[in-house]
Amino acid sequence: MSSSNEYKRQVMNDLAQGNVESLDDSESTESLGNYQNFDDFAQRSSRNERHKLFSRSFHPDQIPSSQMEPELQKAISQIKPNERDDVARDFFEHLKKRGLSDRDLERQLGLSTHNPKRMSADDVSKLAGFVYHSHPDIFQEVLADQPAIVKFLSNPLVGAALGAVAAKWFGGHGHHH
Repeated sequence: MSSSNEYKRQVMNDLAQGNVESLDDSESTESLGNYQNFDDFAQRSSRNERHKLFSRSFHPDQIPSSQMEPELQKAISQIKPNERDDVARDFFEHLKKRGLSDRDLERQLGLSTHNPKRMSADDVSKLAGFVYHSHPDIFQEVLADQPAIVKFLSNPLVGAALGAVAAKWFGGHGHHH
């Protein structure tokens, strides 16, 4: 699968640039700490910051599809219908560039329609699950554009992905360590 090669190449590039990752890690987590909570982050962060965070976190190598898919389903059923349209449209646009037409995807994934405006939460979930599994880089792009989804992913998952930052944002309710 080409995306895993791309992923490895990316990792190799990172390694080739010397040990930036470890520096980068603490530094980006620090800057994320400046946001009060997820909504604040979603509104104020740059797309680039979001993308950096999500591309580290949301990848089948990090969170297996079998765990991600039910979460996506839950999250997508909770976002606003207009956000759902946007998510579906974004996925289709990116996939089209890979030569996957919305009609083919409709057939392949058993969607009720390929019109983003008419798609049910279930349709969008199937689409999101497919993209996450087969084209994680597209998944991350769309998530960076539509961070609302992340807010509705359940805590353990987001916690695993986003680490200490998420614990601070999502879990600050009466947990004193």
